[in-house]
Amino acid sequence: MIRELAQVLVDMIFEWGYLGILIMMTIESSFIPFPSEIVLIPAGYLAAQGDMSIGMIMSAALGGSMLGAFINYYLALTMGRKLLTKYGKYFFIKENALEKMDIYFSKHGHISTFTGRLIPGIRQLISIPAGLARMNLVEFSIYTALGAGLWALILTLLGYFIGANQELIDAYLRQITIGIVGLIIILGFLYYKYHKREV
Repeated sequence: MIRELAQVLVDMIFEWGYLGILIMMTIESSFIPFPSEIVLIPAGYLAAQGDMSIGMIMSAALGGSMLGAFINYYLALTMGRKLLTKYGKYFFIKENALEKMDIYFSKHGHISTFTGRLIPGIRQLISIPAGLARMNLVEFSIYTALGAGLWALILTLLGYFIGANQELIDAYLRQITIGIVGLIIILGFLYYKYHKREV
């Protein structure tokens, strides 16, 4: 089934071109999450065949990721606090939780946004607490672009070099994800030690 879905996406991307990548990455980065690898790995494979450009794939992927992230950010910014203030008690969210989140994101929003964009399952959601905490839009944009761009580049290159071998893709994707999570843990530890030393 996964192979069939991947083939459908390859055909769709080939037909819609970079606009298809932009639209699907916008959806992937907002409230309807699905694995970005089923978009970018086939696109990378098409680049290896000479049918697409890696530069244009990256531009479309990053543009879509940013657009989807902004949708979540602005929805959380404009409506999230009102909803949590009114209904938060039903989800065991205390009144001072938003104040704590504001303080946290004012100090650590940049590293949280960057690393969050690299973790599957979290990458689509990290924009919501950033919006709720009213994170500085420029900082949010920079670190979202860095994290989303790095992830898109990894997937595109994976498709470019081994896009025809599904077994290798599965193995490498698992190793890459584990490696990224390990790197994030190390970065988080170093970040914690650095800030602890500054206090």
